[in-house]
Formats: sequence, structure tokens, C-alpha cells
Amino acid sequence: MILVLRALGVGDLATAVPALRGLRAGLPGRELVLAAPAWLAPLVELTGAVDRLLPTTGPHRVGWRGPPPEVAVNLHGRGPESHRALAATGPGRLLAYRNPSAGHLDGPAWDGDEHEVRRWCRLLHAYGLPADPGDLALRRPAPAGVPAGVTVLHAGGKVPAKRWPADRFAGLARTLAARGHRVVLTGSADERALAARVAADAGLPPSAVLAGRTGLAELAALVADARLVVSGDTGVAHLATGYGTASVVLFGPVPAAHWGPPVDRPRHRALGGAQRAGSGRGSAGSGGVGTHPSLDAIGIDEVVAAVAEVERVPGAVAA
Repeated sequence: MILVLRALGVGDLATAVPALRGLRAGLPGRELVLAAPAWLAPLVELTGAVDRLLPTTGPHRVGWRGPPPEVAVNLHGRGPESHRALAATGPGRLLAYRNPSAGHLDGPAWDGDEHEVRRWCRLLHAYGLPADPGDLALRRPAPAGVPAGVTVLHAGGKVPAKRWPADRFAGLARTLAARGHRVVLTGSADERALAARVAADAGLPPSAVLAGRTGLAELAALVADARLVVSGDTGVAHLATGYGTASVVLFGPVPAAHWGPPVDRPRHRALGGAQRAGSGRGSAGSGGVGTHPSLDAIGIDEVVAAVAEVERVPGAVAA
């Protein structure tokens, strides 16, 4: 049995898909158990690489009760905490980045300046296992009664510095609607008020606000059949990559080189990033209180131009 730790969020799971599939291919015939939050279950199923989900909220609580796994794999972080949690399960072998403070002298050295997808593929390569960084496609979800062909705008995000100003999302929604896009606003239940404000300022009907009304399975189905996704650096952007849905992702303060869509796929564009820090107008008076300067520097016209570019590219990634 293979026990894998990745107790994080939607984007974190999506970026680990190539590594999960590499483990499946390189260690065939073994049950693959993923320690991750229970609410990720619908997306875990769509990876097609996991046999069983072990509900886990973080490295403190892996909660493995079975016999020692043959192999434990740390796709959660550099340690030492996550290393120690997996080592406590008594695995025959631990695959993880080198961390002397956790007593793990095996494995490659951690590289802080590396794309998240390639980071975990490199870990597997160091142990002689296959992993293709381009293998990001997710299985298509079952029909979920959500609209198809819509343009999804996701204005929220857990980190304030990673949110594009709400007034600009409203201006973008207004512009795209005028150009024939059927715009909807997604988000969590906590972001419903934000999405409703953006919709109202854009002149969209209340029915356009889907924030708080879709579970993860419904959100995946919505993105899979969407015309376009525009979001900050958050989970929905990785769903767009997984389904080959045209997307524009707005970055700051984390650079796109670490978390952005693959640069070799023209249906996905990344704008902003920490490299542009200090180049913008600043967030004062822009509706972007707390917004990182490189993200605040992105104007509506720039996003509209990027939308036009990605929509000129035909085709999609087949799941």
C-alpha cells in the first residue's frame, strides 16, 4: 500500500495529479491512499489516480490506523513536520525531500524557486519513478445541473493580497457581458456577498451569482463546460487547466512561474506576478485594499486583451 500526504486545497491537489499518476504507474498493483481533507473527495475521484481517501486536515493528524505502508510519500511539503507524521506510520520506505532535522537524509534537495507541478515530479524522478508534468487533465465530472458555456469570474480567494479589486471584476464583467459572454460569479459561501456586489455593480441579474451555491463537484462540472474562466491565483484556475478551459489567471504576490498554468498551453494566460511589485498604482482608492501591487497593476483592458487571445486558440485538453 502507498500512503501519500497532500492535506491542502483544490489547487494543491490539482498540481499534484502528475505525481499521483506517476506513483500509480511506477508502483503498480498497490492500493494508493491519499491523506487529504474530506471535502476534497469529489476532486480526488476525478484525478483517477487514488483508490481511497484518508480524511486528514494537516500533517499533525494523518490518522493512519492500518499496517505500516509499504511506501509513504510526502507531497505535502519540505518537512520536518510532514516528514515526521509519515515516518510515524512506520513505512517500509519514505519518499520525501531531504530534511536532516526530520532525520531524513535521503531524497533530493528542496528548491524554493520551482513550479509546484515540477517540484513533485522531480521528487519522484529522484527515486526512479515516472511523472509527466504535462499530465494535468482531470476526468470529466458527471452532469451536475449547472449551466454550460458560461464565462466564470471568480473574484474571491483566501488571501487578500491575491484578490484583484472587486470594482475591476465588475468592470470586466460588464465589458464581457456587452460582448456576448454569459457571465456567472463563483466563490465560497463566505464570498457570496462579494460576488453579489460584483454582479450588482456590473448590472448582472442575481441569478448570475453562483457563489455559495455549488459544491466542489458542481464547480468542477461548471468549469469543465465553461467558455472561459478569469480568476486570481486560486483553485478554480487549476480546474480550468485540468479541463483545458480557456483561462486568464491574475497573479500577485506569488509569481506565475511557481503556480501558473503551463506556459506551453496558449489557451491559458497568466498576468501579473511578484516580479511586477511596485510597478502599479497601489491599492489606495482602487477598491483593492490589501491587494498586492503587482496584481493591482493589472487593468481591465489588459485582461480583456488576454481574454481575446486565449479565445482565439482552438481546441481543449481531453480528459
